[in-house]
Amino acid sequence: MQLAKETGISKSAISFWENGDRIPTALHIITLAKYFEVSADYLLGLED
Repeated sequence: MQLAKETGISKSAISFWENGDRIPTALHIITLAKYFEVSADYLLGLED
């Protein structure tokens, strides 16, 4: 899984999020926001 390799987030964590079994931690949200070059608020659905 490319996202896991490039962010250092485990494949299992990403799988849990995708399946709705868990939600990402604040640190994971920050990591993902930096990776996708968007704000954390965007990822959380708080802004367009």
